[in-house]
Amino acid sequence: MGATKTRFRYEGADGTGLAGFLWRDPDVQPRGVLQLAHGAGEHAGRYFGPLGPVMPAGWVIYTADHRGHGQTSGMSRLGDFGPGGAPAAVDDMAVLSRRARAEHPDLPLVLMGHSMGAMFAQAYLLDHSGLIDALVLSGTAGPGPRLKGGPNSVYSNPRTPYDWLSRDAAEVDRYIADPFCGIQFTEGSATSFAALRERGATPTALAAVKPGLPVYVFVGDEDPINQKLERLTPLITAYRAAGLDVTLKVYPGGRHEMLNETNRAEVVGDLVAWLEGTLAKRR
Repeated sequence: MGATKTRFRYEGADGTGLAGFLWRDPDVQPRGVLQLAHGAGEHAGRYFGPLGPVMPAGWVIYTADHRGHGQTSGMSRLGDFGPGGAPAAVDDMAVLSRRARAEHPDLPLVLMGHSMGAMFAQAYLLDHSGLIDALVLSGTAGPGPRLKGGPNSVYSNPRTPYDWLSRDAAEVDRYIADPFCGIQFTEGSATSFAALRERGATPTALAAVKPGLPVYVFVGDEDPINQKLERLTPLITAYRAAGLDVTLKVYPGGRHEMLNETNRAEVVGDLVAWLEGTLAKRR
């Protein structure tokens, strides 16, 4: 039969309606739950294809379109988190985690965040680590100043405004053609997200995180978001100092969206292997 998609509506802590999705292979006995938080200027549906190999391995995937994104926002409110700002979007993730826990109480839950979703996941970790059994971060970095010219400024004569996403031109063009894609924020949403990004992974903040939590971080070393890993290394150091079980995978030449890169089969294979290893440690 292959993987199936189910859409559902759920409400954030403040009552905001959100578009949620459940993906699974009905022919496979579930062994774990992967909860996905997508990035800025995109939507959850972009991950159904790239994460295809995860579901036959026994992972049920819960995801949602964040406030101001995809089917949650519609076309009229793209880039607007609403009155609660970015922190409300992080709280939405915790609500979804509790739903996944209730529906699969005996399965481990792994939270995976990409880009903006990874920044949300870093904030989630400080407040809600008791809800998850492991964390995956993709296309991420720690707090610090962004490139003044924007991420595409590191490339000479870029073909498009989004060359920084992937070396695969077809994937970049697919992103540009998607009506739900393209990074845009209202002024208030941009401000709230910037403040959330700067929540430091300090020893005091990390002291409340579940001890020994497995963390998998995978990035490309040509992703301008991590600036040649300079903005990522301090985060990894802080997590390890806090006693988290961190695995870092760096792909040479890779740009921002490693799941849509030219070596994506290798990337998702490595992800599945790490998830399998995490399951094995729980036995």
